[in-house]
Amino acid sequence: MSSYLICLDLDGTLLNDDKKITPYTKKVLTTLQKQGHKLMIATGRPYRASQIYYHELNMDTPVVNFNGAFVHHPKDDHFQNKHEVLDLDLSHEIIQSLNNFGVSNIIAEVKDYVFLNNFDQKLFDGFSMGNPKIETGDLLYSLNESPTSILVEAEEFMIPRIKQMLTRFYAENIEHRRWGSPFPVIEIVKQGISKARGIDYVKTYLDVDRNHIIAFGDEDNDLEMIKYAKHGIAMGNGLDELKHVANHVTYSNNEDGIGRYLNDFFHLNISYETVVESHI
Repeated sequence: MSSYLICLDLDGTLLNDDKKITPYTKKVLTTLQKQGHKLMIATGRPYRASQIYYHELNMDTPVVNFNGAFVHHPKDDHFQNKHEVLDLDLSHEIIQSLNNFGVSNIIAEVKDYVFLNNFDQKLFDGFSMGNPKIETGDLLYSLNESPTSILVEAEEFMIPRIKQMLTRFYAENIEHRRWGSPFPVIEIVKQGISKARGIDYVKTYLDVDRNHIIAFGDEDNDLEMIKYAKHGIAMGNGLDELKHVANHVTYSNNEDGIGRYLNDFFHLNISYETVVESHI
């Protein structure tokens, strides 16, 4: 059998609600690796917040971070990294527009340098994974380098209005997507950036045909990836919009959706009940 590339979103997909890879899904994935298939992380998280899972699964592939804005290979110095950023002046203009909307908070990330508009313990704890340099204060003054991404935290009722504003004034320059996990925010990246574009960038390097790509996701930022993959799989806990475009809907992230789908797809015959019961 030809090698498949299995692309894995993290939050709400590979990880259960406790942010763990469950034993059954891990067993299925490691079995597939031994058979010569490739695993790749495709996430909105930065690498510092995804490397723990990269190493847990002993991956040796590139990583798609920041939803495709940063594509790199942690184990191959010869891989040509791809880092696409937002224009700094445009970023300041967007930040000013967001301030005028009275959003709760704005976060800008320059790889592992994090800028927070307002200190918030929950956000601070979430974005401090991997010990980045964090600076708190008005981003109009503190942000002096083109950011990889801008994240917007706002009240639920304001989210549609903010997305409408971003589309109306900045559609030619940016992409914006809603996150549901780990934080309910809107992410802004350079126009044209997506997980699908990141995967397409590395498939030749990995020598994998597009027809042999399987992708799993659950949120708005997975939409292009699910459409791009020959086998685009939505999680049972995913958005309805994603389920409508997916080739298949599997179990939720808390029910080993990835492991159970792949076990059936590759005819592995790994007993779900036996593995789960052995870890109770």
